[in-house]
Amino acid sequence: MELEFRQLDFDEFQELVKWAEAEGWDPGVNDAEIFYACFPNAFYGFFQQGKLIGGGSLVSYHGDFGFMGFFIVHPEYRGKGIGRSLWNKRRDTLLEMLNPGAPIGMDGVLAMQDFYTHGGFTSAFRDERRARLGASFPMHPLIRKVTEATKIAEILKFDLQCFGLNREEFMKLWIANPSAVTYYIVNEKEEVIGYTVLRKTSNGWKIGPLFANEFSLAEALYTACLNEVPSEMVYLDIPCCNPDSLKLAEMYQTEFVFECARMYYGTPPSLPMEKVFGITTFELG
Repeated sequence: MELEFRQLDFDEFQELVKWAEAEGWDPGVNDAEIFYACFPNAFYGFFQQGKLIGGGSLVSYHGDFGFMGFFIVHPEYRGKGIGRSLWNKRRDTLLEMLNPGAPIGMDGVLAMQDFYTHGGFTSAFRDERRARLGASFPMHPLIRKVTEATKIAEILKFDLQCFGLNREEFMKLWIANPSAVTYYIVNEKEEVIGYTVLRKTSNGWKIGPLFANEFSLAEALYTACLNEVPSEMVYLDIPCCNPDSLKLAEMYQTEFVFECARMYYGTPPSLPMEKVFGITTFELG
């Protein structure tokens, strides 16, 4: 089967997003616009006679770190070895974009982890998607909601501490998402010591990221999100290597949805995972 591998334009990327919705991935309602606006050169696909049959993301963070996600093949073309070829092509293309020795991350579902291991990736920790309904909770007195007047420089500075890489352009769009709410928490000196973004999906709301200096701050931010959307489903993707993220999920009686593994090609980045209570997205890291 003769296949063409190339970058996707926005309409083609939106087609991938529709496939993801049909698979139950439930992306945020504005994810496609934000992803593509920030990383317009990061989405590739396989085409057969001009027809898109599979694709995914290849994100380079300034050449220092790469991330692979949104990997999907149209159901009609599965079981033919196309996915394997597409995945290898994406990995090799991303490696060419990165500085020598820069690692690549991804979140792999259970059924595919052996395949990813054979492709050079090593599992670092488990992620679990947890869900529960929003409900009324008291608001912590030092929590603030981001508005148009908010100066977000301190939030971006805190994000850099937790994510480990500058993604200022992306986070500005992520926070400005008209279908999202951003909360941050400060200390008595008004310094940012945690923040989170809650965004709308077709089936509920997703929290991501949820970064905080300690458990009590993460709890306050999490309950602020639950309070924002009472009686609606709220999802949080927790890194199980942070035991306090599991503690938070159990304390608020969340339901297990599914699990992935954060996997790395090359040396994993050194991150303060004790501050990570919820990852940003499975598509971009």
